[in-house]
Formats: sequence, structure tokens, C-alpha cells
Amino acid sequence: MWGRSTLPSQPRWRVADSPTTLHRVTKKYDSPQEEWHDFLSGTHPHLHEKSPFRLIPSNPRCKLCQAPFGRPGALVLRRFGFRPWAKNPNVCGRCFDGLKIHAAMCPGAPDDAEVRGAEVELSMLFADVRGSSKLARSTSTLEFTQLMDRFYRSSMDVLVQHDAIVEKFVGDEVVGLFLPFLAGPHHAERAVEAARALIASVGYGSPAGPWLPLGVAVHTGPAFVGIVGSQDARDFTALGDPMNIAAHLAAKAAAGEILVTRSVIDHVPSLATTNLDHHEESLKGYPVDAYVLRPPVTAAAG
Repeated sequence: MWGRSTLPSQPRWRVADSPTTLHRVTKKYDSPQEEWHDFLSGTHPHLHEKSPFRLIPSNPRCKLCQAPFGRPGALVLRRFGFRPWAKNPNVCGRCFDGLKIHAAMCPGAPDDAEVRGAEVELSMLFADVRGSSKLARSTSTLEFTQLMDRFYRSSMDVLVQHDAIVEKFVGDEVVGLFLPFLAGPHHAERAVEAARALIASVGYGSPAGPWLPLGVAVHTGPAFVGIVGSQDARDFTALGDPMNIAAHLAAKAAAGEILVTRSVIDHVPSLATTNLDHHEESLKGYPVDAYVLRPPVTAAAG
């Protein structure tokens, strides 16, 4: 995909009326932002190409360009950057490196651009350990570190399984981004599924009970997504008020709770027909309707 040398004026592909039919077309972008938008939204022609990498044996492989991560194909391709991406190992880092170069070829792309990305609709998941300061004081430093490491590994597994990009781990919090190019058009539903799986992964709903107090929030909305920072410290992230809403809402979630906003309800039909408890939360002075999802109650083994 992005690993191939393709200029904006060269023929590309797009999906026709039938999802299995491809038509050769010429697709040009007037700005890097337009190309980033189509890529992140899952509508970029290259995302619908039949990659030649699919013919190289070895699984697993990149979900975007089909580059193999296993031997024998990986022995050659990894030297060219086709290796699992740290933010989601189901995708190769070359797909994003190639997009940065490719988008820079668009007309009007400044040579010194430090910000590369676009505003797209996505779903955001914030998971926050409740009472982490008290927990740290009541355990040894080693025990607390081991507990948080277990949380990081567990949440990473859950988010990757649900096609999220792990945006960051910050102290007692993890952030997952569900973008259409990877999670699909039903990204809000995938985010809710991941939130439920994350709550279950720390023991809620199990006979033994939770081994970590965790609250989760999910929000859907438009935000800037892309690469920001200096040459020496670039990062793929999402920025904007929707991210702030999700972060503040996670801070309000009680242990074992998943709080979702009205926009999530509107995007997930199964939730729209469910009688959920809801209340208004004031997030830094901004009122938001929060709907509560709770884990199933399981009787303790006796």
C-alpha cells in the first residue's frame, strides 16, 4: 500500500457500487488534509486495493497493506519498515510513514509542516483506575507497579482485539481511539464492546470480583487526528473538545461503570432501545448527558 511508490497523478482504485468490484480511476487530492481525511475515514482508494503482499505467505499480517509479520515474508519486508506498529500491532508502521510522505506531495503542502492529519469522526475510550493514589499508598511500590503493569497489558490486549489504536498510557489511565479506517463505520459500537470487555478483564461480573477498581467512558464526535510534535518527538494522537469530554467523563465514572454520551447512544442502535440510567454531568462547567452501562451481576461462588 503506502510502501509502494505512487504519485498523486497515477491511477488508483476505488470501490464501485458492488463491494467486490474495483474500478481503476485517477484520484488527486488538493491538500494533505483531504488525503488524511479519506485515509482516516476509511474511504481512501488505497485502502480498497488488492495488495500484492497478500500473495506472500505468512500470518499474521498488516490489516491495511497485508504485509506479513511472520516468516518468511517478514525477513525481507521488516528491513523496509513493514513491522507491527506500537499503537496497534495489527497494522504496520510503514502504512503511516508512507502516508506522511505521500500526503506531503499534495499541492499546497508546506515543506516544514509539523502537523499532519485531519478532522474526522471517531469514538474515544478513556479508562481510569479509581482511587489509584490510595491504592499506591496501601501497597508496596513493587506491588503497585506489578498491578499497573497487569492493567496495561490487559487493556492493550482488549483494545487491539477491538481494532482500537492505543493512543497512550498515562499514569493510571489508558486511552483508545476507534477510527473508521481500522474499526470500520460502526466504530462507536466497537468502542462500547471494548469498554465492556475491559471492565470484564479486570474482574467485574466474575465470581472472584474485580482485582482493580476501574471506570470507563466512551464518546463519539469529530476531532483532529494525526501526527503532531517536533521532528524528534512526533506522535499519532487525537486533539479537540471531544477528547476533553471523554477524559472528564471517565473521571466521573464510578468503579465498574461505563459512562457513554448521547452521541454514542445515537450511533449504537442496541443502546437506543435499552432503558439506561442517565444523569447530567457537569464537565468543567459543560453539561453532558451521561448514560450508565454496568457489568452483569454474577453470584459469588460458595
